[in-house]
Order: sequence, then C-alpha cells, then structure tokens
Amino acid sequence: MKKNIMIILIFMSLLLITGCTEKEPSTESHPLKVGIMLSDAGLGDQSFSDLGFAGLEKARDELNISFDYREIQETDTYANGLEELVKSENDLIIGLGFSIQEDLETIAKKYPEKSFLLIDAQSELANVNNVTFKEEEASFLLGAIAGMKTTSNVVGFVGGEDVPLIHKFEKGFKAGVKSENPEAVVLSEYANDFGNDKLGESIAKEMISVKADFIYPAAGFTGVGVFKESQRSGIYTFGVDSDQFYLAEKSIVSSMLKQVDVAIFNTIQELVENGEISEKDQVLGIKENGVSIAPIRIIELSPAEQNRLEKLQEDISSGSITILQ
Repeated sequence: MKKNIMIILIFMSLLLITGCTEKEPSTESHPLKVGIMLSDAGLGDQSFSDLGFAGLEKARDELNISFDYREIQETDTYANGLEELVKSENDLIIGLGFSIQEDLETIAKKYPEKSFLLIDAQSELANVNNVTFKEEEASFLLGAIAGMKTTSNVVGFVGGEDVPLIHKFEKGFKAGVKSENPEAVVLSEYANDFGNDKLGESIAKEMISVKADFIYPAAGFTGVGVFKESQRSGIYTFGVDSDQFYLAEKSIVSSMLKQVDVAIFNTIQELVENGEISEKDQVLGIKENGVSIAPIRIIELSPAEQNRLEKLQEDISSGSITILQ
C-alpha cells in the first residue's frame, strides 16, 4: 500500500513539473525581418538594385534573417511599396536610392515606431539611419586612368540623372582626368533616365563621333547601352557600382565599386548582434572600404603609371587629396 502511494506521489510530481515546463515562456526570438524598396530600375539593372538585393541574400544565408522586397513596377509609387513592407511587419525597412527619400520620410513619419535605413541620401528623422558613399573618390581613380591612357585627349561621362548624387561621380572623374592630363577634354551628358539602354547607345555614339576613347557612365541600365556601343566601336569604358566587366569584356577597363551590398550586410549584422544601429549617418569612402575600383583589365599600366595610381589612392585615403570642396 505504501509502495502504491509512493508511485502515485511520484507520478503527480512529474505531472506538475511537466505542466510548469510547458508554461515557461520561449526565450527564442524570431529571426529579424527586413524589407527593401528597390531603386527605380529594379532587379536586373546589373548595378545598384542588384547590389542591394545581393546584400540581403548574404544576410539571409549567414545571419538567418528573412527578407521581402518591392519594385516600383509593382507598387506604382515608392510610398505604396514602403507601406506594404511596414504592414508586413518587417523590423527594418530599407529605401534604396536617393529618389526614394521623400516617400520614405512620409512613411517614416506615419510609423515612428518603425526603423528605416536610407541608402544614398540623408534624412534627419529620428527613426531613419543613413548610408552614403564618397563616389567621387573611386571615380577620381578611373578618371586618372583615362587621363593617363587616352590617345585622343577626349573622354566622356554619361549621367543617369542631373542630380547632386550623380554630380559626385562626374566631378570625381573630371578631377582625376585633369590630375594626369590637364589638356584632355571631358564631355558630359545626362540621359535623365537610369533604365534606357537604347538612349545610352545613342549618347555613346555621339561622343565617339567626336573622338572620345574612354567613356564613364554612372547611369544604371542606361550605361549598359554605353558599354554595348563602345565595344562595337572599339573604345574603352568603365563600369559603375559593381564589377561590370562581364557586360563588355572588350571594352570595360575597370569599374567604380560601390559596396552597397557590404554596407547593407554590415548594418543588418550590427542590428542582429547588438539590437541597434550605432551610427545615424555612415559616410563610406576609400578609407572606410566603402568604395574602390575593380581590377584593371584589357589595357596595361606601366610600372610608373601603376605606382602613380597607388599613390593617388593613398593620398585620397589620407585626406591629402580632397575632391569635393
């Protein structure tokens, strides 16, 4: 009898322990959810949007986050896409590109409890963190290469839109050309379109007709047209944002690398590990490994030219050369 009572007591104790265990709250947190509103050209631009998307894919694979995205072709306006991402309960919403700033700020004011990250522009709102780049620094190095190697003394720059951000690419490129070849002429034209490769071809053809032998497009998918026409005509170009060599392997000498994917990944990593983003405004240049140039292909620099390029890079990193006053 005593033995049976003991068994019953043990069984009841196990039930109590099990019941208490089931009621313990879970200490596991849900994976961070990130939403991104892509820039106007969207996926497949082989430039800015694709870089942003790649940064999120890396964060998904290495940091165990989940992510969602919107393109303006689907949502009609940036505001619509951003609001959809808010309502999908993302923990961080990213706006990719300067043209998104106004709509992102409208949504950020509407949802002050939400966290936003703006790439390529700066917002003063408390719930918006910003990442911008010193595009002029790496563009300067490409300009220096063009200045060293042009045989016609005519080179060209093609901008996607006539806006302050793209002016940074242009000013850096021009300053680099002039640093090595003060006599060179730099042609500039703005397409006012980041998504029109046929327009890029037309602009390139016009520049080539007046003897431009290097062209640098900072124009998204419009720049792809510049590459195609330049390769057909046998002249040199430079890629932008990512290493675009594979788009025109007989024309693209190097590319200005803008580490958008790295910046997005690093910011998400900080948020995952620390629960917050420490810097309100990240400004990334050569010194911060935010911009650089791809390997030089197709043409060869002499040892003296290579040493000169390395010295220019060192001087920009140290602040001895300042491009934008």
